[in-house]
Amino acid sequence: MILLLLSVVLLLVVGGCACVVWAGRGGPPWTRAVARATLAAGELVRASGRSGDNRRRGGDADD
Repeated sequence: MILLLLSVVLLLVVGGCACVVWAGRGGPPWTRAVARATLAAGELVRASGRSGDNRRRGGDADD
C-alpha cells in the first residue's frame, strides 16, 4: 500500500515538472495552470522545510 502511494506521488511530481518545462516552452493553457500549481506546492514544501530547520537551530534563517 505504501509503495502504491509513493508511486502515485512520484508520478504527480514528475508530471508536474514536465508541465513546468512544457509551459515554459509555450504549451497549452492547461499546462500553465498545472505548472503554477506545481510551483506553488514546491514553495509550500520549501517554506515548511525552512521553518522546521529554523526551529531546530533556534536562530534566524539568515545565519
